[in-house]
Amino acid sequence: MSNKKINFIDLFCGAGGLSKGLIKSGLNCLVGIDHLMPAIETFKNNHPKSIAICDDLRTISTKEVKKKIGNKKVHLICGGPPCQGFSTIGPGNKDDSRNHLFLTYVKFVKDFKPNVILIENVTGLLAKKNIDTLESIFLVFEKLGYSLDIKVLSAEEYGVPQIRRRVCIIGNNLKTENLFPVPKYGSNNGTKKLKEPRNVRWAFENLLKHNNKAYNHDKKAAYIKKNIEKERIGHVPEGRYIRYERDEKEFLPKELWFDHDWNTIGEKRFREARYYRLNRKKPSPTIVTGSRMYYHPTEDRYLTVREAAAIQSFPANFKFSGSVGKQWTQIGNAVPPLLGFELGKSILKMFKGKKIKVKKRTHDEIEKIRSTAFKYVFKRKNKTSNQLSFNL
Repeated sequence: MSNKKINFIDLFCGAGGLSKGLIKSGLNCLVGIDHLMPAIETFKNNHPKSIAICDDLRTISTKEVKKKIGNKKVHLICGGPPCQGFSTIGPGNKDDSRNHLFLTYVKFVKDFKPNVILIENVTGLLAKKNIDTLESIFLVFEKLGYSLDIKVLSAEEYGVPQIRRRVCIIGNNLKTENLFPVPKYGSNNGTKKLKEPRNVRWAFENLLKHNNKAYNHDKKAAYIKKNIEKERIGHVPEGRYIRYERDEKEFLPKELWFDHDWNTIGEKRFREARYYRLNRKKPSPTIVTGSRMYYHPTEDRYLTVREAAAIQSFPANFKFSGSVGKQWTQIGNAVPPLLGFELGKSILKMFKGKKIKVKKRTHDEIEKIRSTAFKYVFKRKNKTSNQLSFNL
């Protein structure tokens, strides 16, 4: 495979953060598919060598996709299908639309027969209530000839200036080891020297401008309209926020206190921190789809689209399409490109890896991964039970 391109299809591609990272690692993106037009416009503009398809994956024909790519070999299928509704073991609702979306991913894998699959999802997939779902995922791909592993990856450990934990599932039919990227940044534990995690300052200094121009950097759109909100954030120091009564009393003058009784609030705290100023010296918390979650470290305003994109590690020349709200949705839902880059390098190593005998796994390991978030694999207790009820 060393002299051939490793081609991939990105399902649920969104703006293309994962694709951008995989391409940077040396992989070749044939197709990106998503049902949201602004996201596909962004994908198309930033991936000119790839085919961009705006369509519902539940109705799109794999034959049509094969025709578009000229029957080129697909070595990898990646994406983030909704998984939480999919369970053939427990009492999962088989009419749940999330089941159909996940089964669409499975259909693409079945029809294209890639050597490697990559699925990313929220860490909630590892919740105890989703154990049946997780086992179902392993079962369905085992039936198609894939050996799977799963791991929680934290983006700041791979050069992303943001704390963002995601579940990654990697599988292959090459009969080789599934490889995950090794952390390069983080706290040193004495076994391997790691670099200090990148921070918000690094993002703003390195990923805001391209050729001295900043795209999607509209400060007017980040303006705070409510006077009381602007007054309050003006009192909150960099890196701090308001969540408890003590925060309110420490930062705000009495005339700007919230009009409520802290004793009547569950756990005597806000469900989420309010008036959260980012700290330039630390990685950002997880960037979400809402534009008003965080405030600029030193200016009394929200973040711009470009600032959020920089924190997500999008390169400065990556331009977003659609309204400001749609751009925020694309950024908040994206896989950070730098994380995609490290995943791509690991996948390339898999194609050069040695053949191994696939070991039989024990079901008991599922509880270990759920509680520790370390890499694990498992298989059903016996081959005659828990058969899939979907026709694949």
